[in-house]
Amino acid sequence: MNTISETKELTQTGEEEFSPAQWSAIDAIIERHKFKPGSLIPVLEEIQETVGYIPTCIQERAALGLIVPLSEVHGVVTFYHFFTTTPRGRHTIRCCLGTACYVRGGQGNLNEVIEELHISPGDTTADRRFSLETVRCLGACGLAPVMMVDEDTHRQVKSSKVQEIIKDYD
Repeated sequence: MNTISETKELTQTGEEEFSPAQWSAIDAIIERHKFKPGSLIPVLEEIQETVGYIPTCIQERAALGLIVPLSEVHGVVTFYHFFTTTPRGRHTIRCCLGTACYVRGGQGNLNEVIEELHISPGDTTADRRFSLETVRCLGACGLAPVMMVDEDTHRQVKSSKVQEIIKDYD
């Protein structure tokens, strides 16, 4: 069986993006859960909280450390929407495109965000300040069109106000 220290050879791609302290934290998370049945999702959640995302090099390390197939780790990471394999921004913008929001201008708001930040839904700005997502409903149809930045809900957003909203987040 491979130990976590032996995964070094397999995790060369992308490894340089993480500091030795981050790798130590990842290893500690894996070690803490290593022999616990059903620990894959909690391990991945903790790792994502620690480093922000779960690229292939970390998936490999988790697979070897937990002694599970890489295909299982990759399957979990790509199946659940709350895991991400790409770096996320400090702030996440969610533009609602549900029926009420769409009818009242949600697509225009999304287009304005795309133009302002020069990214598409699913992408993150180069400075990792913002990530952009679209959602089908935020549960605030009476406030449509709705846009969220992190946990802040912006209601009845007009395209002309999108730049102002974005500038409020450092």
